[in-house]
Amino acid sequence: MLTILFRILLALAVLPLLLIVAYRWIDPPLTPLMVIRWAGGAAIDHRPIPLEAVAPALPRAIIASEDNRFCTHAGIDFDAVRDAIDEQEETGRLRGASTVTMQVARNLFLWPGGGFVRKAVEAPLALAIDALWPKRRVMEVYLGIAEWGDGVFGAEAAARRHFRKPAVRLTRTEAARLAAVLPNPRRWNAAVPTAYIQRRTATIDGRVNQLGPAGVACVDP
Repeated sequence: MLTILFRILLALAVLPLLLIVAYRWIDPPLTPLMVIRWAGGAAIDHRPIPLEAVAPALPRAIIASEDNRFCTHAGIDFDAVRDAIDEQEETGRLRGASTVTMQVARNLFLWPGGGFVRKAVEAPLALAIDALWPKRRVMEVYLGIAEWGDGVFGAEAAARRHFRKPAVRLTRTEAARLAAVLPNPRRWNAAVPTAYIQRRTATIDGRVNQLGPAGVACVDP
């Protein structure tokens, strides 16, 4: 019995690593969240494309919104983690410190929601992804599987659904608006922004200017 259990645990540990190696070159065909949405009745629109087919404004907006040290950390932003812990001790509120790489790990292999167990699994997966993929590939996969509406996955599907154009033609404002709705893409619609999303869009656009060339060099063409 112990031998069988050990083999199961070993397989559960090795399979994600093998997939991480494969996904370095192969676009993930689906994610657990896509399966959940499909099971809930959503029609899945998933169109993975190379990063070269996405307007540079979008990865820049994602970095400004989600992970402003994306180009320099190794999958986990330990400075952001320490800041989040300090803030919790001072205010009692725990804010997220997930990097783009951690979100890729979660979207590819794990379940939605929070909890320390998921974070404990997510962290080593993010470190492995950062070690085995170049930054441009991390961003490419992120933009290929991120949810931007009910059943809408990836930048290309999002650009066509919300702005009736391919992702390569997104304007800077449209890119910032797509980044703005990411915290809750089923509640907010990038095509019909609320006043809050308009303010958040302007904030993200301003943060892009603050990043500087070094902050986006790892994803720029």
